[in-house]
Amino acid sequence: MDSFSTMIIDAVDKIKNAVVKIDTYKTVNGKLKPAGSGSGFVFSSDGLIFTNSHVVDGAEKVMVSLLNENEIEATLIGKDPDTDLAILKIYTQGYSVAKLGDAADLQIGQFVIAIGNPYGYQHTVTTGVVSALGRTLQTQSGRMVDNVIQSDAALNPGNSGGPMINTDGEVIGVNTAVIQGAQGLSFSVNINTAKEIAKQLIHDGKVFKAFLGLQLQDVQINEKVRQHHKLLNRTGIFITKIEENTPASRSQLLEGDIVVSFNNKTVNDSNELFKELTNKSILTITNISVIRHTVLLNFIIVPVEKRS
Repeated sequence: MDSFSTMIIDAVDKIKNAVVKIDTYKTVNGKLKPAGSGSGFVFSSDGLIFTNSHVVDGAEKVMVSLLNENEIEATLIGKDPDTDLAILKIYTQGYSVAKLGDAADLQIGQFVIAIGNPYGYQHTVTTGVVSALGRTLQTQSGRMVDNVIQSDAALNPGNSGGPMINTDGEVIGVNTAVIQGAQGLSFSVNINTAKEIAKQLIHDGKVFKAFLGLQLQDVQINEKVRQHHKLLNRTGIFITKIEENTPASRSQLLEGDIVVSFNNKTVNDSNELFKELTNKSILTITNISVIRHTVLLNFIIVPVEKRS
């Protein structure tokens, strides 16, 4: 067998027993009936599972199927529609635990593998490469999900909530969406963001996030500009769009600016900005620095709490 195939097989083998199928049920005409299905993966030894918020939204009963075909009812710990993440818990044995990687190490062009249950076909494996990092995705419900990984790995209905892994078998994203009608465009929530959301959901059952009103994408900073301004960053966050009637629209920021510092801290990517926005003390006048063309500019912005 060729080494490329062996690499994929080995990576999948490391995580396959952690990947689960999720079936949801709702009451229709007085009877509990199937309402949808999706994917998820176990990420802790005590049975905590990542999936998508939209997979379990409105469900009255959630059943989890392991690779060994055991089916267990799950408890919803919490969900965050803004990042399309939810945490479930099962009380059983017979699963392994997925190893969570570090999405900060991802590179555009890097090989990735998606595992899930599209159309109910359990443990379907697809492959692709990272197409872009730090994107902002607008979901079908109109919500903006920040810090998303774009890849060309094929995702279909039922893949939602499954893991995106690297060739070491480590989870680097939670598969969340495809754009209807588009080919080669699929999106996963950065696992570093997912870790931050999980901490809050497990501890509080809900998530605090401040809101700026920016659509973003991680980019490289021109080396001459970086050296001229003595920036620590090699990467920054490109503002692709400013939403109306938001803190960003009331600031001096412009589309095309590259954010390099926020709250007096260097920010290299969307995840570092996101972490700052999960701190409740950020709801005040905050410094933000950007590169505009080749000029370093310093502004202020007043984040507001994001309501679900």
